[in-house]
Amino acid sequence: MTDHANFPQALPIYVQIAELLTRDIVAGRLIDGERLAPERDMATELGVSVGTLRKALGIMADKGLVERVQGSGNYIRASGDTGTVYAMFRLELLEGGGLPRAQVLDLTVMAKPGDLPAFGTADRGTRIRRLRRLNETIIAVEEIWLDADAGLIDQGVMSESLYATYRKSLGLWITRAEDRVSLGRVPAWAPEPFGPRPGATVGYIERFSWADRPAPIEYSRTWFDPGTAVYVQRLK
Repeated sequence: MTDHANFPQALPIYVQIAELLTRDIVAGRLIDGERLAPERDMATELGVSVGTLRKALGIMADKGLVERVQGSGNYIRASGDTGTVYAMFRLELLEGGGLPRAQVLDLTVMAKPGDLPAFGTADRGTRIRRLRRLNETIIAVEEIWLDADAGLIDQGVMSESLYATYRKSLGLWITRAEDRVSLGRVPAWAPEPFGPRPGATVGYIERFSWADRPAPIEYSRTWFDPGTAVYVQRLK
């Protein structure tokens, strides 16, 4: 699971496990009625203690996604609440799934540059550049801009889920988002651990996000490696 020394904004491990299992339910890799492996086996596979795993399963049970049957085991209930802090994260590993992780490369409050599309109401914003992983695999670099009139983010309060950070620190709830998926060239600032080098053509996602006001408060752009990840949108 996540190394907290390298990812100080990481969610608690038991929350990460619950998120991972929920994403597997949404993706159809865990199906309704399926019996999970014995807790000790699951804990060993995930590299955590049985106590940590049980805390994760407790979250799942509270959301109606796991039924814990005494003497029998834990069973998936796909009709429960599948909302997660990564509900709008659409990238998955080629083989499916993966727990989203983020490493902040830079956070700067600055004037919006001229190459950004119109969004928000201020001429400044918080620019956040991050390296993205799914599990241990590096899949993308991203640049997020939060309009200054929506609030300013301090790196000390950030978690790996920006939307969770917005809710906790600014009282902002992202209610909808619009994605535009195409091809783009890796930016010059991309760090060496991201495989494709600057200028290479990769998958490209532009996103506008709205809260409780007419204009989008956030604009982001993500460059992802199609050799490791794919954009997935599931309709229900």
